[in-house]
Amino acid sequence: MLRRSRVVWGTQRVWRPRLIFWAGALAIGLVSVGFALLADAAHQAFESIRSSAGFGTVAMLVLPPAGFALSAFLTLRFFPNSQGSGIPQAIAARHLELDADRGQLLSLRIAAGKILLTLLGLLSGASIGREGPTVQVGAAIMLAAGRLGGMVQARGLILAGSAAGIAAAFNTPLAGIVFAIEEMGRAYEARTNGLVLSAVVLAGLASLGLTGNYTYFGESNAVANTLQDWGLVIACGVIGGALGAVFTASALWMLRRIRRWSASLPMRRAVGAAAICGVVVAAVGFISDGATYGTGYEQARSAIEGDPLPLFFFAEKFVASLASMASGIPGGIFAPSLAVGAGLGSTIGVIVGAGSGLAATLAMAGYFAGVVQAPMTAFVIILEMTGNHGNVIPLMLASLLGFGTARLVSGAPLYHSLARNFVADVLRLRRSQARDIEETAP
Repeated sequence: MLRRSRVVWGTQRVWRPRLIFWAGALAIGLVSVGFALLADAAHQAFESIRSSAGFGTVAMLVLPPAGFALSAFLTLRFFPNSQGSGIPQAIAARHLELDADRGQLLSLRIAAGKILLTLLGLLSGASIGREGPTVQVGAAIMLAAGRLGGMVQARGLILAGSAAGIAAAFNTPLAGIVFAIEEMGRAYEARTNGLVLSAVVLAGLASLGLTGNYTYFGESNAVANTLQDWGLVIACGVIGGALGAVFTASALWMLRRIRRWSASLPMRRAVGAAAICGVVVAAVGFISDGATYGTGYEQARSAIEGDPLPLFFFAEKFVASLASMASGIPGGIFAPSLAVGAGLGSTIGVIVGAGSGLAATLAMAGYFAGVVQAPMTAFVIILEMTGNHGNVIPLMLASLLGFGTARLVSGAPLYHSLARNFVADVLRLRRSQARDIEETAP
């Protein structure tokens, strides 16, 4: 006869790991809010330099390549594996078996470097966001809290920290949960339900207590009512998904080429490639009169609120975001992708005479679903960020069309393709270290 084990809830063994876990979730919320404030300050500092009399033009052309090169150097020298979005590192860490291997991708040192170097990128005018980096930071904090509390559910902790990071970064708790299931997990484990939910709730409470309840892009009331509007849903979904797939394919191709080219002289060539990408960002920023620098938050919000963007803004932001990602500097693509989608929708809306508000929202969903190939995350995150609950079905359809089109154009999901590279690098380093130990052993 099997005996059911009984948990003594009053013991320190039961409560200590839970208290440390909850403290970690609250820390993610606090760090996310602080990161957001610092990111805004960094971008504003760049804009102040850019708009200064006599020095603004020089800053637009010099700061991006110099800042990109410095960020790439610091990344390789002091904070390896902090490059790029951070989401691929969190995904890769869930596939690694050894704690030491996971620590190469998720540690408090890497988290600190991720924040500092993302801020440097924004101060340099990079077309990057803080939301993807917040995922890696959240996963690192939660993994560290789990170690301190003696928790052995490493994969569940990474999942919970990633979800909490997204929820706190965008103030979108439901999107955090969906992101954990669809993009981070792919093979979701039922026993992690409580971890993810509690982490999202506590991180959200910390963020809510400091910033209040808000929608990321304000309020949008644009709803698809007419036959023309439903045609807009199809157009924005298909075109947005195709453009998102082009971004993914282009980014993976460029990163592979730079990776191979830099193999023989990693530091020199990687820093040089970053500087070249910075020159591209500077040139596009000069052509767009500074509209493509930073996250693109202001432009996306303007389009959603009904103010059309310049017709070619989406193309300019696309190029700036692609160059920023290919440079290898720390920084995410969430916010820039939303800005590209909003710009694309604004252009489509102006061309067909439907206005920019509805079209911008729909194209954001289509493009974002095409880039990350996660339609549920795209739909939920944009629904929560705009507060437009009357637009549920059109957003669902645009996301689904964007995802389907992207799969036809490019079958490679961006984050998981990059995650495989990180897994391979960590395993290759472990084998190399093992060989060195064998060779030096007496």
